[in-house]
Amino acid sequence: MGLVTVTFVLSVLFIGASRAKYEPNWDSIDSRPLPEWFDQAKFGIFIHWGVFSVPSFGSEWFWWYWQHQKLKPYVDFMQRNYPPGFKYTDFAPMFTAEFFDAKEWTDIFAASGAKYIVLTTKHHEGFTLWGSKFSWNWNSVDVGPKRDLVDEMASALRSHSDLRLGLYHSLFEWFNPLYEQDAANHFSTNYFPYSKTLPELYELVVKYKPEVVWSDGDGDAPDKYWNSTGFLAWLYNESPVRDTVVTNDRWGYGSICKHGGYYTCADRYQPGHLLNHKWENCMTIDKKSWAYRRNAPLSDYMTIEELVTSLVETVSCGGNLLMNIGPRHDGKISPIFEERLRQMGQWLKVNGPAIYNTTAWRVQKDSVTPNVWYTSKLQEKSVFAILLEWPKNVTVVLNDPVVTQGHTQVELLGYGSLQWEPVKPSGLRVLLPPLSVIQVPCQWAWTVKLTGAT
Repeated sequence: MGLVTVTFVLSVLFIGASRAKYEPNWDSIDSRPLPEWFDQAKFGIFIHWGVFSVPSFGSEWFWWYWQHQKLKPYVDFMQRNYPPGFKYTDFAPMFTAEFFDAKEWTDIFAASGAKYIVLTTKHHEGFTLWGSKFSWNWNSVDVGPKRDLVDEMASALRSHSDLRLGLYHSLFEWFNPLYEQDAANHFSTNYFPYSKTLPELYELVVKYKPEVVWSDGDGDAPDKYWNSTGFLAWLYNESPVRDTVVTNDRWGYGSICKHGGYYTCADRYQPGHLLNHKWENCMTIDKKSWAYRRNAPLSDYMTIEELVTSLVETVSCGGNLLMNIGPRHDGKISPIFEERLRQMGQWLKVNGPAIYNTTAWRVQKDSVTPNVWYTSKLQEKSVFAILLEWPKNVTVVLNDPVVTQGHTQVELLGYGSLQWEPVKPSGLRVLLPPLSVIQVPCQWAWTVKLTGAT
C-alpha cells in the first residue's frame, strides 16, 4: 500500500471519527469514562519479547546501546561473540520461538491470578510479532519463527474467560529512515506515522481486537505528529472494541501523566499515595531489564515478598500492577519467572478478595502501625487491612478503622474469625493465631477483613 492510499484511508477514518461521539481532541478524548473492568482487574502481566531476546544481554535497548551510543559493554560483547560485520538484523533469523506454546503461556498467566495480558507486538526496534503489511521482511511471519505470534497469543487468551488481551505498540522506531527524516525536519513532516505507525495500530485493533492498547515511545515527537487524538477518536467511536478498550497515556511528547485512559507517569511508578486519576504501575521482575537476560544473577530478580508488596501498595493507592516478564528467544518462560507468577497466584487465591474489585479506602497506609495497607469494598461494608509483616507479639493494632462491638466482625482470610477489642482513641487490637497454625498455601502477606467497619 502506498503512502497516498494510506493517507486516504486514514483521512476517511478520521472524518468518520469527527462526526461521532468523541472528537479528535484531548478535551473530548479525556472525557471518556474508563471501562469498569480495568479498575476491577487490578493485576496484569507485561511481556517483552522480540529480536532483542536473541542477544539477551543488557537490555531490550540492545540495538540502540550497541549501534548508536556504542556503550563499551555492548561493543565488547559483540566483538567477543560475533564475527566482524555482524548486523543487528542478523539476529532476526535466530529469533526462532521453537518452544513457544501459547496455551502453556496462558495456563501460567491464569495461574498467576492476572486478569489482563499485555504483549509487546513491536518495540522500538520495529520488528513486529505479526505479519504486518507495513513491516515487510521485518516481522515474525517473514523472518525467524515464520508464525503470527500475536494471533497465537490472542487465540489462546480468549480460551480463558478471565483473561483479557492487551497489545503494546511503540510509536517510533530508532533507525527507520522515514522516522529519521521526519526527526531531521523537526517533525514538520509526518511521513513515518502515516505510512507505518498509524496503519499498524489500525491493523492490530481490527485484526486482534485488544482490550488494552498500550502505546509507548513518542520519540520526543508531539501528539499532533502522531495524530494520536484522531486514532483514539476512531478507537472509542468505531473500532470493534470501542466499548471495552482502555488506553494508557503515552501518545506523544507531553501527554504522559496528562492524557489518555489511565496514567503510567513513569516506568516502575509507585507514588505511595492516592491519585485522583486511574493509574498503572508497570514494573518488571528483573529489576534491571524488561527483556530476558542470560547473564542476570538471582539478586537482580525481585523476591515474591517484594512483588506482593508492590501489588498491595499499588492497589491500596488506586492503581493497577502490570508485572513484566521477558521470555527467551526460543519461546520458553524461564523457571524464575514462572515461579514468581505461580507464587503470586498462590497468594491471590487466599487474599484476592482484598485486591480484585476493591476501591481505595479513605486511608491507604495505617497512620501508626507500619507495613499495613488498606483496601475496601463499600458494597460489602468491608475494609481489608493487609499486613506485609507478621507481628512479633501475635497482636496487631489497626488505628484507622471505626468499629462497633457487637456489629463489626473480624477474620483472617484463609483462616477464620479473630478476637478483637477496641482501643482508644480509635481503632482496634486484633488477636492473631500463631503463624505456625495458619494452614494457607502462602505466607508472604496476610489480610484481616473487617466487616461492618468504616
